[in-house]
Amino acid sequence: MDLPSRLTQLSSISAQRDKATACTALLTELLSSASTPPGIIVDFVDAIVNQDTVGQVIARQALGELVKRLAEGCPATADREKKKELIQGALEKIQSRLVTFDEYASQLREQLATLFEAEEEWSDAARVLMGMTFDSGTRVIADEDKLRIYIRIVRLLLEDEDSVQAETYYNRAALLSNATQDRELQLQFKLCQARIFDYSRRFAEAASRYHELSWIGELDEEDRMQCLSAAVTCAVLAPAGPQRSRILASLYRDDRTQDLPSHTILSKMFLDHILRPSEVAGFEATLKSHQLAKIAQSSSDKASTAAAAARDEDVEIQDADAEPVITRTGPTTVLDRAVLEHNLLSASLLYNNITFAGLGSLLSLTPGAAETMARRMIEQGRLRGWIDQVERVVYFEGGKEEEDGQGKVGGLGEVAEKKEEENLGGGRTRVWDRQIRQTAASVELIVQRLTDKGLLSNLPPLLHA
Repeated sequence: MDLPSRLTQLSSISAQRDKATACTALLTELLSSASTPPGIIVDFVDAIVNQDTVGQVIARQALGELVKRLAEGCPATADREKKKELIQGALEKIQSRLVTFDEYASQLREQLATLFEAEEEWSDAARVLMGMTFDSGTRVIADEDKLRIYIRIVRLLLEDEDSVQAETYYNRAALLSNATQDRELQLQFKLCQARIFDYSRRFAEAASRYHELSWIGELDEEDRMQCLSAAVTCAVLAPAGPQRSRILASLYRDDRTQDLPSHTILSKMFLDHILRPSEVAGFEATLKSHQLAKIAQSSSDKASTAAAAARDEDVEIQDADAEPVITRTGPTTVLDRAVLEHNLLSASLLYNNITFAGLGSLLSLTPGAAETMARRMIEQGRLRGWIDQVERVVYFEGGKEEEDGQGKVGGLGEVAEKKEEENLGGGRTRVWDRQIRQTAASVELIVQRLTDKGLLSNLPPLLHA
């Protein structure tokens, strides 16, 4: 086809109605032939948009027809690569007059993003959508339509694990989240919210959102179970403390978690059992790359650990059977930190106090690193206790019998109770008395059961000196 001559004939038509009809006929002819090169159609777009061959009104009609035919499918763009080349070329030609033809450029961008998405080119698809303009001033875009595009960009960026840019567009979507009543769009936003929290390492919040989504009936059963599994994973990775304890309790009581591979580690964490490396290895294999990210110690933690290590050198350890010296000075991954903090919290329920060396041996850390971790958790209110650096001992306050699952599980207690104990000065004495009473009650119960079974009647009489 001799396109220049056809365009010359088209421009010579004086009647606007006839010119519009001829322009549409020429476009239809170009799109109806599978042998039409994409470059010919791009030249046609350039002629009607930039060379004022037919005028602005007819050009808008022709672009609208082009967008419609591309969406429906036509022989000239049956091949996906040819369609991509055509749309990219058309967008390049429209760019110089974007203010006038912004609506059609946006529709072409959505189609091009769909092509990239089908090829799993997530970043390319996201970049195409990012090029859309929402504040051109020539047209009004509904908030719901903006929200839909923002959510799509977030989903595409998260597929490529670009959480930084995804969070930027999530924040834009959050401002418009109340602009829609579309249930599907609302669910997509909630899922994006959970994933953003996950990638941002706000695991406690992510676990809550995932668990909430797992109960939504509009989702498929498979999707609900994926959300539930993600909730368990994030709960395990969350920092030890009251908030995580409440989430673990909620998930542990959910009968559906018993069918998950991660149920074992969930139950051990909920029951405050100390986790061993062999038990963590299987769970670690199920984590995604961002959940295995390396973490670095803060400058203050490094300084504290170094100072504690210097004090360790001055302490003589008199243990002939001592195990090999531990050199690890802190957690290396998000999972490592979560497990160490959990084990420290579990240790606080087993011991009244423990030396730095003993805690380090339990956590596989140097004594100084163990002290630093305990100090940070106490400072953040996630562990009840205090540290005697002279004696090199961590003292734990409160026990599991004093927790209520709302504010005390994980180490936080009532501030008023703590102040009362400090004022009276008898907190540790009362703890000791309570342990004596519990021990005496246990012995009495054992004796009573032995008596009921007649096992004490055959004992020989006690010999008195």
